[in-house]
Amino acid sequence: MKYLCQVWLDEQVMAALSPLEQRELDRQSLAYDRELAERGHLLLASPLASPDTALTLRVRQGQLTTTDGPFTESREHLGGFLLIEARDFAEATQLASQVPIARYGSIEVRALCDIPEHDEPAMVEEAS
Repeated sequence: MKYLCQVWLDEQVMAALSPLEQRELDRQSLAYDRELAERGHLLLASPLASPDTALTLRVRQGQLTTTDGPFTESREHLGGFLLIEARDFAEATQLASQVPIARYGSIEVRALCDIPEHDEPAMVEEAS
């Protein structure tokens, strides 16, 4: 089963790391990624650019609106992700608990699910 491990970070916590601490965290993170890949668990992993590079899109009643940055009510932002393969949720949680950056932020583990295929297009009822 596939699981998305979202890395949530507080920018102030990350900015407080010294250059040496940041390099060591990067080294440990890449080493753990290699270990997960060698064990057949890692499908994809990547850090994300700073939230100030983000744009949030919404389409409501056919109208597109945009908001600069992520739209959350939190000091944390999505800082990266790992897409892993695990036997079950318990194994996914155990694997995610070893991600080095979890010491500075949090890791949300969530199972991927498939969108079922339907033979007939959905009929949308109009409100009267």
